[in-house]
Amino acid sequence: MDINHLKYIVEALKEAKKAYKKGEIPVGSLIVKDEKIIARGHNLVETLKDPTAHAEMIAIHRATKKLKNWRLTGSVLYTTLEPCEMCKHAIEQSRISKVVYGCGSNYYKLNKKFTFKKKVEPELQKKCSDLLRQFFKRLRQKRQRSCP
Repeated sequence: MDINHLKYIVEALKEAKKAYKKGEIPVGSLIVKDEKIIARGHNLVETLKDPTAHAEMIAIHRATKKLKNWRLTGSVLYTTLEPCEMCKHAIEQSRISKVVYGCGSNYYKLNKKFTFKKKVEPELQKKCSDLLRQFFKRLRQKRQRSCP
């Protein structure tokens, strides 16, 4: 895998950790254009009480604001988890050229229109999936403690 892909997935993982600390599903994303990070985002669904506040959507919104253009042609979206259907459509609409994600999802299978790098370095893939597992384990433990 390209060294830059690894660098950017590590940065997306930092965003995911911010979401984790807020009690959000730990997903982090960033958008890179011309080898520069132009936008970052992490899940804020619970914080904003907004079902569309996914990491990818936030990063896309911030990138379009920064570039003052809704077309993100030539950019790459890096995210720690395979995007959902809603995010997939936003990615298509914004003309993002490539998506690289840390770990796959059993829930969403994307259209192969994009060039995907499913297999990031195994160590990073494990870090992305471990953070998600840790979050859901903690959530289950909280629920069990609150049940009589």
